[in-house]
Amino acid sequence: MTAKDVLEFAKEQGAQMVDYKFLDFIGIWQHFSTPISELTEEVFEEGIGFDGSSIRGWQPIHMSDMLIVPDPATAKMDPFPEVPTLSLICGIEDPITREGYTRDPRFIAKKAEAYLKSSGIGDTVYFGPEPEFFIFDDVRFGSAANESFYCVDSVEGRWNTGREEYPNLAYKPSHKGGYFPCAPTDSMVDLRNEMVQVLQSVGMTIEAVHHEVASGGQQEIDMRFDSLLNMGDTLQWFKYIIKNVAVRNGKTVTFMPKPLYEDNGSGMHCHMSIWKDGKNLFAGDGYGGLSKTALYYIGGIIKHAKTLNAFTNPSTNSYKRLVPGFEAPVNLAYSNRNRSAAIRIPNTSNEKAKRVEARFPDPSCNGYLAFAALMMAGLDGIENKIDPGEPIDKDLYGMSPEELKDVPHVAGTLNEALDALEADHDFLLKGDVFTQDVIEMWLEYKRENEVDPVRMRPCPEEFNLYFDC
Repeated sequence: MTAKDVLEFAKEQGAQMVDYKFLDFIGIWQHFSTPISELTEEVFEEGIGFDGSSIRGWQPIHMSDMLIVPDPATAKMDPFPEVPTLSLICGIEDPITREGYTRDPRFIAKKAEAYLKSSGIGDTVYFGPEPEFFIFDDVRFGSAANESFYCVDSVEGRWNTGREEYPNLAYKPSHKGGYFPCAPTDSMVDLRNEMVQVLQSVGMTIEAVHHEVASGGQQEIDMRFDSLLNMGDTLQWFKYIIKNVAVRNGKTVTFMPKPLYEDNGSGMHCHMSIWKDGKNLFAGDGYGGLSKTALYYIGGIIKHAKTLNAFTNPSTNSYKRLVPGFEAPVNLAYSNRNRSAAIRIPNTSNEKAKRVEARFPDPSCNGYLAFAALMMAGLDGIENKIDPGEPIDKDLYGMSPEELKDVPHVAGTLNEALDALEADHDFLLKGDVFTQDVIEMWLEYKRENEVDPVRMRPCPEEFNLYFDC
């Protein structure tokens, strides 16, 4: 849509407000609204001024003025406000130079797509993420100098089989038993269906819907793949809709990777392929039906995996899921059909569907940054013909330490991932996709605001282990 088209669309839909959405550095949608009468064609060119110093990881206060510039192609009606509201996703610009803001994640995604085209390798990269999430009925937590606790609860939680519910009907998935029992054990069918309907109302194509492995309300809703920037936008709409549908039903959703102990965490497997002139460059006659290009792409991801973890697994909680010997694929091997490998090649005879799947990312990530980083690592593999080694067609979870001694693995902590990013990020700087300033700010923000606070606080389990030492 053009700016003029957006204004006509808003009139047709009876919009009374317009909501401007943009992403902060870490990955959370921010917004503000104006009456629809304030939206003119000039706004799409001139932008609207706002305070960039109030956004996490952005401007210092003495350089706070920034511009928010709506993208007309993103116009949709927001399904949640009572007053009909037009929604626009926006880019961020410097008000003096009118250049895109280097710390704007959406601008980074745009530059990644431009770099792919300029490389001559391909013209489109497709991403198909599979974000998992938990639906809870009650969440309480607190952290102070003298106490720290959390408590989550779900009507489906196996831990509630003995709770006095008057009556307790007992249909609660066992730990690791949520994949795929029918109702009444799966009690979330109607809620998931409502989520799907709202997702579809904003133009999203949904391919599959199901309960996930964990007890306590773990779910998965799979969406159709799309180009990098579009999928970044879609992932933001996905999280926004899932959370708001849950809240209006008296429930709450978290995309936190590991909210429950001793049950499966939430991942976000990412399917990827590169195309050029309408042809899938990953289809070939090599291992798993892949081309040399696809195998080199895998080589790049394996080589830079620990650096990628800083963006694909960007929370301290991510590494409660990425633990060797448990459910998450931490071993950096690739394999056909094998879900225990960090890189899986889905089995298909359709050339258009040939792709590679990175299984270590999780849904706490900023999609624009994670997708851009994955693509840049894969392109580095293609450009430098990085050999991914031999595939491993075994259950990696069942292999002995001796068998796995030469198999690399993902980072074990967020701090390790950040150290890897600090040491290995030249491939991200190509084409000015990520800048040195972005890398440094990401490292600084994550260490000061996430790694250090978690590292310095006692946790309840330490009292269980050490109080009587």
